[in-house]
Amino acid sequence: MKQRLLGRTGISVSEICLGTMTWGTQNTEAEAHAQMDYALEKGVNFFDTAELYPTTPVSAETQGRTEDYIGTWFERTGKRDQVVLATKVAGAGRDYIRGGRDIDASAIREAVDTSLKRLKTDYIDLYQIHWPNRGTYHFRGAWSFNAFGQEKERTLAEITEKLDTLGELVKAGKIRAIGLSNESAWGTQKYIDIAEARGLPRVATIQNEYSLLYRTFDLDMAEVAHHEDVGLLAYSPLAAGILTGKYQNGARPAGSRATINADLGGRLQPLQEAPVKAYLELAAQHGLDPAKLAIAFCLTRPFMASVIIGATTMEQLKVDIAAADVVLPEEVLKGIAAIHRQYPMPI
Repeated sequence: MKQRLLGRTGISVSEICLGTMTWGTQNTEAEAHAQMDYALEKGVNFFDTAELYPTTPVSAETQGRTEDYIGTWFERTGKRDQVVLATKVAGAGRDYIRGGRDIDASAIREAVDTSLKRLKTDYIDLYQIHWPNRGTYHFRGAWSFNAFGQEKERTLAEITEKLDTLGELVKAGKIRAIGLSNESAWGTQKYIDIAEARGLPRVATIQNEYSLLYRTFDLDMAEVAHHEDVGLLAYSPLAAGILTGKYQNGARPAGSRATINADLGGRLQPLQEAPVKAYLELAAQHGLDPAKLAIAFCLTRPFMASVIIGATTMEQLKVDIAAADVVLPEEVLKGIAAIHRQYPMPI
């Protein structure tokens, strides 16, 4: 398993990251432990979670359970020092998490301490802002996103407050590095500029959605990533399973995410059918597993720090991790480019 650096931190992680958002609803504690055992055995030393998880579905009753499972695994195995652990502070929108309020200094401090208790550890390697207070174009928000109601000075003050607080937590030894999630190019650059001006921790990574069906990061975000050494942690590289082909022709396999979230967060709609068919045909032409094709493509991108996989079965996990060993021939990359040109953003 190849290793890559997180920004300028010097922290080295596997190019495949174990995602965890199904643990606690679709996956039991025993299954979560088995996934962590297998992933570490295969060289995956990077686990990503969030205080919000699990998300399949989200609920007040299960919130935090994923971190609990990771904590019991650390306790059982004693392997905390072998894992680079990432988690996130949730933003506004759910009243059962700090009353649904925006992320501010007190929210970050409370969230960090609560996560540390659940995770049964005294430090978090990468702590991320799950989504910005001002709103985001992610989560299928590109079609309604409106930046013109934002208040610039308020946003800059909030970013400064977050960075000041995260800086305190780094000095206290509770976190090692910081990252963003569901951010824009402008927002990411402001975090970097303010941190550099104030001598505060520099953003190392940004966790945004990225897949064959959703490649907005290729544009402005790629430019920021290149010039500022901010690596992408790609989530949903299989577009919530769509790119495996299991939902083709209206199929809804028992126990799949689409039986819980009918449209897969807005992804599962008619416009994706043609490009998915094209990618499945491309994979078949070259004797490739569709999931491996999709993940291996993500790993070719020069801005990629790690690709976050998520599995509900061990068979899925084995396929996803094995994608790291796939080298895509030039003719496959040309085929991907042609399909992308025809269907640039179908979800």
